[in-house]
Amino acid sequence: MNTPESDDKHLWVSWDAYHRSIEQLALKVHESGWKFDQVLCLARGGLRPGDIFSRIFDVPLAILSTSSYREEAGTVQGSLDIGKYISMTKGSLQGRVLVVDDLVDSGVTLERVLHHLRENFPGVTEVKSAVIWFKACSTVEPDYYVDHLPTNPWIHQPFEEYDGIRPHQLNAWLKRGATA
Repeated sequence: MNTPESDDKHLWVSWDAYHRSIEQLALKVHESGWKFDQVLCLARGGLRPGDIFSRIFDVPLAILSTSSYREEAGTVQGSLDIGKYISMTKGSLQGRVLVVDDLVDSGVTLERVLHHLRENFPGVTEVKSAVIWFKACSTVEPDYYVDHLPTNPWIHQPFEEYDGIRPHQLNAWLKRGATA
């Protein structure tokens, strides 16, 4: 699939560019010298970056579900929901934690998650944040980011193509582009 041309209002991201950006973000964190004990990814957008960070840095992965983009097939921001629990394989969230997400848009999610961690996880001693894209309209600046977006474009991520697919459409979806 060809990725459309980006402009001030739309940033179109291919799978290759998406993965390269995650790798660049990981390198920025590494080069900073800051060591962390756990990665906390914000689901859904931070799942893929969080998984890759957990593997590269060889630290446990924790997942916190957040959601605000549910309206209009995920294109309109609504009220923010933060999951009651953090999912992880053992123990509790503690020590130095790197919060990973795909982007910071308005800043509301990151700000509320950081507050949530301070209020509910006394074992957490230090928190920093890492995102691929940091929009200028954000009220919060992440500690690490790859791209600062001064025009606040809508980011079209490669996995969004699945937002409109339903199980009954998978057979046709799998056949697209196949040659006879």
